[in-house]
Amino acid sequence: MSERTATVTRETGETSIECAVTIDGDGTAAVDTGIGFFDHMLTSFAKHGLFDLEVDCDGDLEIDDHHTVEDVAIVLGAAIDEALGDRSGIVRYADRRVPLDEAVAGAVVDVSGRPRWYFEGTFSQEQIGEFTSDMARHFGESLAMNAGLTLHVEVDGENAHHEVEALFKALARALDDATRIDERRTGTPSTKGTL
Repeated sequence: MSERTATVTRETGETSIECAVTIDGDGTAAVDTGIGFFDHMLTSFAKHGLFDLEVDCDGDLEIDDHHTVEDVAIVLGAAIDEALGDRSGIVRYADRRVPLDEAVAGAVVDVSGRPRWYFEGTFSQEQIGEFTSDMARHFGESLAMNAGLTLHVEVDGENAHHEVEALFKALARALDDATRIDERRTGTPSTKGTL
C-alpha cells in the first residue's frame, strides 16, 4: 500500500496555515492554532482516528476564533482528500457513536467525494474557553466540504465541553473506520468505478 499522506498550506489575509496528515498513522499530533481548546480537540481527533497530524496556524485571533477554526478545517479537509487519492480499496462507509459522561455524539460518514453536511443538536454553553461552541458545527461542515465527505452528525448533552469533545471523537472514529483499506476489495468502492 502506498503511503497515504499529504501536506497542504493556505495563506490568506486572515490566516496562515500548514497542515500535514497521514491517514495510516498512530495518533501522533503536533498542533498549534492559538486556541487551547481547539488544539485539544484536534489532538483528540488525531489520537482517536489514529491519524498523524501536524497543524500550525497563525490566525487573526484578535478578531475572534471563526477564521482560524474554519480555515484549519478547510486545510485539513483538503489534506485528507489529497491523502486518500482515488480512494481505491477503502471501506467507504462508517457509523460511530461516542459518549463522554452525560454527552453523546454520532457521526455517519460516506467518503464519497460528494460533499454534504447535516447536523442535529445544540451546544449547552456558548463558549469553551476561547472557543465558540458553534464553531464545532462549522468545523465539521467545512471539513466535509473540503474532504469530499457526506457527513451526518448529531450531538446531545448538558455540558458543551463534553458535547464538542464527543463530536470530535465520533468524527475521528468514523473517519478511521471509513478510510481503512478493505483487503477483500479491489478498486474503488462504487459501481460507477470512481468516487
